[in-house]
Amino acid sequence: MALALVVGAVAGAPSRAQTRAELQTFFQTSIGLSEEQIAAIDSGRAVSKALPSRTPREVFLFGVIYVHSVPDGYLALARDFDRLRKLPSYLALGVVSDPPQLSDFKGFSFDKDDIEALKACEPGNCPIQLPASSIKEFQEAVNWSAPDANDQVNQLLHGKALAGLQAYQREGNTVLGVYNDKRSPTEVPRQFSYMLSYYKVFPRRFPDFFAYLLSYPNGRPAGAEDGFYWANVKFGLKPTLRLIHVVTMHANSASGAAAVVAEKQLYSSHYFETALDLTFCIAVNDSKEPGFYLIKVMGSEQAGLTGLKGSIVRGVAVDRSVSSLQKSLIAIRKILEEQIAR
Repeated sequence: MALALVVGAVAGAPSRAQTRAELQTFFQTSIGLSEEQIAAIDSGRAVSKALPSRTPREVFLFGVIYVHSVPDGYLALARDFDRLRKLPSYLALGVVSDPPQLSDFKGFSFDKDDIEALKACEPGNCPIQLPASSIKEFQEAVNWSAPDANDQVNQLLHGKALAGLQAYQREGNTVLGVYNDKRSPTEVPRQFSYMLSYYKVFPRRFPDFFAYLLSYPNGRPAGAEDGFYWANVKFGLKPTLRLIHVVTMHANSASGAAAVVAEKQLYSSHYFETALDLTFCIAVNDSKEPGFYLIKVMGSEQAGLTGLKGSIVRGVAVDRSVSSLQKSLIAIRKILEEQIAR
């Protein structure tokens, strides 16, 4: 979907602040929450669910909780990479410098199983998500019989990660390319545009912010900040390398949101072909208590979710993700409310 269509779809959102009743209508009509779930939110509990998918490979999750704190606290938390390092699901994490340096990617490495698989990879049949050109480059550049073959692979990976990020910072989504590890290639830039076209599930629509996620590095809106990090995370059966672009923005108070955060996946070695997590800090103009609604909308395109086996895998993965999101919202609220109480 073209950028103009995405921006056009979101540009008509009203600019005035939301009322609690309007937000509850959004929960009910756009998200499909029951009256009991809406009452649970109002009573301080976290609610999460899987949203209807438009394609078999698509997964969208929604979660919300009310936080007695200030949105600036969440923005600071989103940039606190030391906090992520302490989570049990993170095996390693590195913050990328400005400008990026090769040394930033120390630890961003394939494990022995991935390296062994890479030797026999071919386009359309590879356990690691890579473009066809990268599969060929790894296989031709590495001396696989050498004692330091593993080091050669990861040195090449570090260089490619640095070069790829530098190219993205110059040219944006167009350089993210195509994964050729499966039979059906995945065009990463197109998938980001498609995910943002699911605009009915967003509590507020920010044309400038959404457009920036697609047109980066051009058109950065006022108040937006960029950051980058990589992580080795426990996902499914395999540790997974990910490279993430974080965009945070103070939104115009007239929009009804005080802050919005995007975590945009630039690369993943397994599972998520594309992923985009959006967090909205929504204040309402008739709230009786200080605070805001913390709303997360998490979209991804994942391989292996089609067919009989895929549908079983999908069901288990989605159930676990919904539960994990709910626990994450509760943990975030605890952190933010403890900070404001100090």
